[in-house]
Amino acid sequence: MPIDQTKEFLPLNIAILTLSDSRTLEDDISGQVLVDKLTDAGHNLSERAIIKDDKNDLRAQLNKWITDDAIQVIISTGGTGLTGRDITPEIFHELYDKEIEGFGEIFRHISFKLIGTSTLQSRATGGVANGTYMFAVPGSPGACKDAWNHIFSEQLDIRFKPCNFAEMMPRLKEK
Repeated sequence: MPIDQTKEFLPLNIAILTLSDSRTLEDDISGQVLVDKLTDAGHNLSERAIIKDDKNDLRAQLNKWITDDAIQVIISTGGTGLTGRDITPEIFHELYDKEIEGFGEIFRHISFKLIGTSTLQSRATGGVANGTYMFAVPGSPGACKDAWNHIFSEQLDIRFKPCNFAEMMPRLKEK
């Protein structure tokens, strides 16, 4: 799809969250993939955090960022699988004002082309809470690259046509 080169790029303020019981900033490859992709695209890294797979910690971190008017987008990596410790989608769904059902559907469609039926194990999700976009993608570096290259690079770019998430931001809190 086309990028309207006559329109000026609008950098967004994006927070990156990694859910992991074992990663640190030094070895968080998936989180770093997202940081590199967003900064290479011209967006701003607002904050970055790594937290354990804990419902209360995740809820607290997301609430902190959702209420921060400077953060426009939250992208998390990890915790979207099927094990007992994978709690990301449940907490995201608690916080959504509106779910973006198509995000998970499109992510799995793209992923299916690359990894086949293994994509069934992904519970990637997206939504809006308090005017902030929230997206949860799997914890693999490949999944983070795929999500950025095939979804975020277009939908977070206000120049992408025919429509994109960025251009809707001013209207997300409408009543």
